[in-house]
Amino acid sequence: MTRLPRTAALTSLLLTLTVTGHPGAALAGGVSARPVTSHALAGPPGAPPNVCPPGAGYGSPLPATSVTATKIRGGFAFLEGPVWLADRGSLLMSDMAAGTGPQNVQPSAIRRFTPPGTFDTLIAAAGSNGLALSADGQRIIAATHDQRSVSSYRLDDLSRTVVAANYQGRAFNSPNDVAVRSDDVVYFTDPNFQRGNRPDQMGGRTGVFRVAGGQVSLVDDTLRQPNGIALAPDGGTLYVGAYGENKIYRYAVQPDGSTGPRSVFVNYVGGPDGATLDCAGNVYWASGFDGLVHVYSPAGTQLGTIRAGGTGTTNVAFGGPDRQTLYITSGPTNDSGLYAVRLNVPGYPY
Repeated sequence: MTRLPRTAALTSLLLTLTVTGHPGAALAGGVSARPVTSHALAGPPGAPPNVCPPGAGYGSPLPATSVTATKIRGGFAFLEGPVWLADRGSLLMSDMAAGTGPQNVQPSAIRRFTPPGTFDTLIAAAGSNGLALSADGQRIIAATHDQRSVSSYRLDDLSRTVVAANYQGRAFNSPNDVAVRSDDVVYFTDPNFQRGNRPDQMGGRTGVFRVAGGQVSLVDDTLRQPNGIALAPDGGTLYVGAYGENKIYRYAVQPDGSTGPRSVFVNYVGGPDGATLDCAGNVYWASGFDGLVHVYSPAGTQLGTIRAGGTGTTNVAFGGPDRQTLYITSGPTNDSGLYAVRLNVPGYPY
């Protein structure tokens, strides 16, 4: 996700969160989790059935080292956070407007694109930036800067609940991008891009957080403006783009969702924004500075680029019936657009 303002159903394990005032069960901000029954894991949760077939062989993900995406439609305020709904055949995106009111908070709607050319508004006042799917595909997990929280929107009735309200009683800056593992562990970034004029309760730090079993844990609060975030198909590596450092980092992820020390995955990307991965583990990272999507092998070797518009590329998501269409949100404020390109390797998971 950027400073101005992502499939198929995965598993049946869904973390159900409710708002409560009970002090004994409360997560920060009065959010508690009902007990969740989880299967024992021999290793990191990987791709769900039929998303990334085990043992499948893949060639180069790009038809050429330099590819240009096709514009579907422009004229939006500022698109972000695309995520594909496989069972509905549509793509959701956040559309963020300029800040308003004394707190300078940016309104945001969730727009829906149904191929080949239908656009409508799913949630007019979503307050969202980055989007992902819950493990069973029935909820949108959203980084919601309007309440400085991570929220869940149920797709069948659009009701909203809170996934993470704060950390140790302190308000987040402005949650920005989110990734969900196949066992419903949620990871999200918290730069200060959409904090507006609201007070800083994080002591000047911007961070990466994890929500597991209803508990919010800190992954890292030493990154400068962490932005895009994505998981490897096997669930064992977490990638985070540090917008304020122009670097992409990675963390080893343990079976319980905890993370180890970080290492540098890519030493320079100009304004690393949103990201996704394909079934081969290749990494697609939107660059806010050059208007490109940079594509890397799992080892960090650059494989090529995808151009979408001329500037302000914000995020990416795989979609379409075979998940081989890469959707890209890109463009200047007030003429932000949705782009698409066919690639050689299906994407995982959003």
